[in-house]
Amino acid sequence: MKVDVILGLQWGDEGKGKVVDVLTPNYEIVARFQGGPNAGHTLEFEGQKYVLKSIPSGIFQEGKMNIIGNGVVIDPALFKQEVEKLEETGHILTNRLCISKKAHLILPTHRLLDAASETAMGEEKIGTTGRGIGPTYTDKISRHGLRVGDLFHNFEEKYQKAVDRHKNILNKYSIQYDLEALEKEWFAGVEKMKQYEVIDSEYYINKHISNGGSVLAEGAQGSLLDIDFGSYPFVTSSNTICAGACTGLGIAPQQIGDVYGIFKAYCTRVGSGPFPTELFDNDGQKLRDNGNEYGSVTGRPRRCGWIDLVALRYTIMLNGVNNLVMMKSDVLDSFDTIKVCVSYTVDGVETEDLPYDISENIIPNYIEIPGWKTDMTAMRSENEFPEEFNNYITFLEEELGVPISIVSVGPDRAQTIIR
Repeated sequence: MKVDVILGLQWGDEGKGKVVDVLTPNYEIVARFQGGPNAGHTLEFEGQKYVLKSIPSGIFQEGKMNIIGNGVVIDPALFKQEVEKLEETGHILTNRLCISKKAHLILPTHRLLDAASETAMGEEKIGTTGRGIGPTYTDKISRHGLRVGDLFHNFEEKYQKAVDRHKNILNKYSIQYDLEALEKEWFAGVEKMKQYEVIDSEYYINKHISNGGSVLAEGAQGSLLDIDFGSYPFVTSSNTICAGACTGLGIAPQQIGDVYGIFKAYCTRVGSGPFPTELFDNDGQKLRDNGNEYGSVTGRPRRCGWIDLVALRYTIMLNGVNNLVMMKSDVLDSFDTIKVCVSYTVDGVETEDLPYDISENIIPNYIEIPGWKTDMTAMRSENEFPEEFNNYITFLEEELGVPISIVSVGPDRAQTIIR
């Protein structure tokens, strides 16, 4: 069988975790392929709310194996916190979670480097979560990183060498820090990680595929944050697009099957960076309040705006999306009129292509669509959709050229309608 992929098409926070949870019963393995604990996937079911940071979102479904792939970066201290919080609610993960030997470790000094770097940039800061993601990927690319497999191979020497190198860099920032306290928590996390099976995940997954098994690859963040194709430099440190599933899990391109592209019925962004359809008026605040648009990990308010079809066409193209998933449709329930950006005007010229630089001189061109003015949160079938909402779906499908196969009308697992 092929490996199906779920990923975000905007600037993250699209609701990937919920959709992974809903689709997991159709698969035997759910594998996270990139990112780190800067990405929070929120799931709600049976009256409970969970936020996953490093653990794949298929973890709540019985009889499924979840893999943290080689493309992920892991902070043992945060991993321990996440696991213990799940254990407190009765979810024991040791028989359904394993970790790639080749996943890189976020060291305590990576977090210090991240914070120091952001502070030094002042007003030009990227807006990272401060969890050491960037410095960890930097060490990975510069061949200075430590991996999960190193925990079992002369680790103390490797760790001290890496930390000494980081201290030399930190000294240039002239900052004060308490490394001993961070290390105590971190090494406790390492011991917790050792309770889980550490595997050669590329062999594990490919053997499973060869034997006819099913795999769902879960991405983090969103395509517009991709290190190569996102709104650089205001991006994350990994490849968030579909190609990242190949490098982040060790699977060949021909093994990719269906690609589910997830987007909100509007658009949000956290942190710094360009956002052509951002709203600064009452509509923007209404979207934020209706959608509870505050980061599940950071708590930061998200910037909100109308849906951007220029950006969506771009990310659909990059990812080879053949199934669209529209999230948070219910957030628009009370709007009289909904705006949709269908093109940009750049330096006086209209275009449907995403420009190289979207930070300035862009005027979004909107069309207006009548709202449905109906509470959809109790709906469980597309037969219940109001006509105006069906018109919105039809318009998006025609503009984007891809069917919307799943619609979400609320945060709970049950509020997911498969068309």
